[in-house]
Amino acid sequence: MPRMSMVEAIRDAMDVMMARDETVVVFGEDVGYFGGVFRCTYGLQQKYGTTRCFDAPVSESGIVGTAVGMAAYGLRPCVEIQFADYVYPAYDQIVSEAARLRYRSNGEFTCPLVVRMPTGGGIFGGQTHSQSPEALFTHVSGLKTVVPSNPYDAKGLLIAAIEDPDPVIFLEPKRLYNGPFDGHHDRPITPWSQHEASDVPAGHFALPLGKASVVRAGTAVTVLAYGTMVHVAQAAAAETGIDAEIIDLRTLIPLDLDTLAASVAKTGRCVIVHEATLTSGFGAELAALVQETCFFHLEAPIARVAGWDTPYPHAQEWDYFPGPARVGRALAETVEA
Repeated sequence: MPRMSMVEAIRDAMDVMMARDETVVVFGEDVGYFGGVFRCTYGLQQKYGTTRCFDAPVSESGIVGTAVGMAAYGLRPCVEIQFADYVYPAYDQIVSEAARLRYRSNGEFTCPLVVRMPTGGGIFGGQTHSQSPEALFTHVSGLKTVVPSNPYDAKGLLIAAIEDPDPVIFLEPKRLYNGPFDGHHDRPITPWSQHEASDVPAGHFALPLGKASVVRAGTAVTVLAYGTMVHVAQAAAAETGIDAEIIDLRTLIPLDLDTLAASVAKTGRCVIVHEATLTSGFGAELAALVQETCFFHLEAPIARVAGWDTPYPHAQEWDYFPGPARVGRALAETVEA
């Protein structure tokens, strides 16, 4: 298999789908000639022309609103919001139009739309380039929400998202763009350095939306994580020596509750890790579901490790989101409880 970074895997997924399906179109701010601020669409305009991959005005509501119309018409738009922090002007279009189109039309129209967004911190982007807004989308009926943690999953899940008949929010952790994140560090070494790539199948392959991955087997405690925090959780388990079973959710909605419940029933303990703010984060929903489905198997309180309940702190961002030390303490306290 060829080796790819996450940027390359995402680009390859769009390339594969544009070659297979002429209804797939890619657009957004700077995604055409320039190839995107993170270079995820680099070369697509040159290959497929300016009607298949093109730049849009700086208007997120216009980008998503236009894409909703395209999707209703029969196209499959895959649009990029330059940073997840910029999506709020388009939130009404996503919630009120894209998510509801199938229901409002009694199935007459569907909305095969993918909204791609770089998410999370770790690049010193400050408050307007570092947010993790996934919980805002998981609350909305009619949307699917995907957060890959590695290039293999990124390509397979993005192809599945483009092929899906309904709208998908595709959140890409920007700390993982250039290769596997070294989760053992609480501070960045070189955030933009090129790390070792990963094996990714060539050509078309899709991973099912709604299926989690057990990335580390264990018996002492279950860790539920997604995106960058999967690597942080793996580092914490390695550093503490705790026999943790780590589950990469991959898709938040639909959620693979069966895999989660089976793991917690086995270990009797659960730690939930995400980068977003703690209060009303997706971890709260996970904790409620684990409690509802695994109450009689639990031997300790469910723990959550997340970002602070503050505006995103530019100068303290590497303290803001969980690192191996914080996750490791939560694992130890949960196992000892």
